[in-house]
Amino acid sequence: MPLEFYEVDVPIHTNDWALHGVHVFTGRASSVTEALARAHQVYDAALAARQAGLEIPGRQDGGWGARGVRDGWEMDWAAAKAGPWSNPFSWSSKKPYEL
Repeated sequence: MPLEFYEVDVPIHTNDWALHGVHVFTGRASSVTEALARAHQVYDAALAARQAGLEIPGRQDGGWGARGVRDGWEMDWAAAKAGPWSNPFSWSSKKPYEL
């Protein structure tokens, strides 16, 4: 199965829910299931490195990577959503100008 570029959006929040947002991961995968797994793997690796006082790993196989791991932020993996990535700057996603 060919690899496609996927986006994984994971809701994030602080321990008291005062702050919230979405952490976005992107990379190549063969399915939504694989994309979710790869995003989770690179996040776990980044978190483990940070907790051990090591440098966070860079991009891994397929372009997956995690940056910006912050103390006090929780990832809600159960609510994560994945799908094919759509480049917002692509000429094919632009709407024609109205006159």
